[in-house]
Formats: sequence, C-alpha cells, structure tokens
Amino acid sequence: MPESARNFFEIFDLPPGFDVDQALLTTRYRELQRTVHPDKYAHASAQERRLAVETAANINEAYRTLKDPVARALYLLQANGVSFDSETARQVSPAFLMEQMELREALSTVRAAHHPATELAKIFTAVDRLEADTLKALRAAFARNDTAALRNAAEEVQKLRFVKKLREEAQALDEQLGNTDA
Repeated sequence: MPESARNFFEIFDLPPGFDVDQALLTTRYRELQRTVHPDKYAHASAQERRLAVETAANINEAYRTLKDPVARALYLLQANGVSFDSETARQVSPAFLMEQMELREALSTVRAAHHPATELAKIFTAVDRLEADTLKALRAAFARNDTAALRNAAEEVQKLRFVKKLREEAQALDEQLGNTDA
C-alpha cells in the first residue's frame, strides 16, 4: 500500500490517539526520511522518483500534523467525522473569551510596566496554565471518544488555537524586549 493511502498514525506505526510520544515520532520520522528520501532515487525510473517524492511529502505532512497538538486534534476530529467549521470555531465559552481579552490587555501594557519582564512572566504563567488545562480536556475528550466528547474536543481545539496565538504574541514581545529566558 503506498504511504499516501495510509493514515498518519500508521505511517509512523503509532497507536491512534491524541497523546503521541514525540521522541518516538521524531525518531521514526527520521528513519522514514532516510529510507524514502528522493535523492536515493536519483537514478531510478521517473515513476519511482515521483513516488519517492510523493511518499516523502506525505511523511512530512503526517509528521507536521502529529507533532502539533492543534493539527493533531483537528486530524482526529476529521477522522471521527466531526467537522471543524466557522460555527464550531465560534463556540467558545464566554469565560474563556473574557480571560483571553484580559491576557491580551495585560500583554498590551507590558512595555509600559515598571518591570516588564515580571509582567510578561505572569502572562507566560497564565498561558502555560491555560494550555495545560486545554490539553488535559482534549486528552479526556479523545479518550471518551463519544459524540458529546468529540464536540467538546472541537471547542477545546479552538481554545488551544487562542492559547497558541497568545503564546506566539507573548514570545514575540519577549524577543522585542530582549529577554531570552521565556
């Protein structure tokens, strides 16, 4: 069976699920890339070269998807027949949205703070907590794997997207301020 016809977990011989052993994933990715790298097929037929390129591209896509918790969760939702559309993306609790707005407001005032590094550290602590809570909820939802749990997982994915974006913004500000610890 061509690699492209197999699901992403099968490609790396991993059990399907939200929790993925990242070290094992990376090890298997490197092994597969060495095996199917298109350079190894430089003197092969055109069809074999094309197949090698397609296989390597599929392995890369599978790796990127399984490496990233948001992409992995979206992939699992799709595999379970749960669509993630604009309506799903809007279904986030008002309390979570309020907390996001408060953190963004805090982030916008960091530069003017008397101790910017301290204020930014508080934001990173809050983001770490939100991310941990969201990942825990995703693990629980995918472990239950029923219709209601998967709908809840879709909401948690949206939360994780918010958290990921907030972390990226905080990291960018941290770099602008010249901090390298966070």
